[in-house]
Amino acid sequence: MYSKEKSFDYQILHLTAKFYADYPNPPYKEILKKESRPYNCLLIQSHYGYFICIPYRSHIKHKYAFKFKNSARSKKTHSGLDYSKIVIITKKEYIGTSDAIIDRDEFKETRDNIEYIKNDVQKYIDDYITGISGDTTTYDKVSFKRIYEYSTLPYFHHELGITGKK
Repeated sequence: MYSKEKSFDYQILHLTAKFYADYPNPPYKEILKKESRPYNCLLIQSHYGYFICIPYRSHIKHKYAFKFKNSARSKKTHSGLDYSKIVIITKKEYIGTSDAIIDRDEFKETRDNIEYIKNDVQKYIDDYITGISGDTTTYDKVSFKRIYEYSTLPYFHHELGITGKK
């Protein structure tokens, strides 16, 4: 299901075994991987030339996510798309070729909110890039650390065009 709704593309899929081989735990401990299968991800094409892969998660306790409201699962488990665990992809061999299967209601809610999700996750990334450069106009240092402490974004400085900081 490769869709061109609004002005950008998205797809729901898995990352490949090559991605996980290139980003093993350790040292990439914040990248999500289940033992039995990879996470389902929402893949969004960024206007910056990379893909943003946002994992679907059953239990999200923080606010740096798009949380589903209308599925039976979300009412029990606080499911959603976790921005703190996004992966930035520039290599097409990291992107699986078969669609992932997700909850029908969560798919509909993703589709209905895709423009919001795309803008919200890009803001999360842009705020990280601004903050890592030392600019405290968006967040003070304490807030920045709290928001991005468990984020995967430090692993993707090269892909994000961030130089000299880790």
